[in-house]
Amino acid sequence: MGDPKKQRKKYETPRFAWRKDTLQEELKLIGQYGLRNKHELWRHETMLSKVRGTARSLIGKTAEERAKMENELLTRLKKLGVLQETAALDNVLDLAIEDLLERRLQTIVFRKGLTRTIYQSRQLVTHGHVAIGNRRVTVPSYIVSKEEEKQITYAPQSALANPTHSLRQELTVATKPPETTQPSKGRRGQRGEG
Repeated sequence: MGDPKKQRKKYETPRFAWRKDTLQEELKLIGQYGLRNKHELWRHETMLSKVRGTARSLIGKTAEERAKMENELLTRLKKLGVLQETAALDNVLDLAIEDLLERRLQTIVFRKGLTRTIYQSRQLVTHGHVAIGNRRVTVPSYIVSKEEEKQITYAPQSALANPTHSLRQELTVATKPPETTQPSKGRRGQRGEG
């Protein structure tokens, strides 16, 4: 089996953690994307920082040295759906944290309309009601690739797979446009006289 490794932090904290603008921006992102705590946000920021650092180091190299690594980096980011298909290495430096947070399973489940709120999508994912293809995924921060995005559905073993489930009924009612009624002829309060 091998020796178990020591668990290490997967994130770096911000340099100036107590700046008011930093705190407000973090709080806004946590609420908008339904993150559990700031560690989740910092983990994605660290991932983005490492990708940007790799791109910066590649820009400084000669064309022969960077050709293979540049292609690998761009292919990986395009496969994840973070970059457009026509993107170049300069586009990696323009990435924002929102681009990465939009690729989380929790966010995509909400955007597809499988849940009412972003928090409910987190709950359904952690409780095992969401599957990608035939595989049940219980990690809300799972980064979904472009191919997997089309396969996201309710898990077949879940009670939500039944179209008559109350949550699914509420979702279909919420997506239908409200019906408009024709105003009645005559004034209010008058009796209908023949």
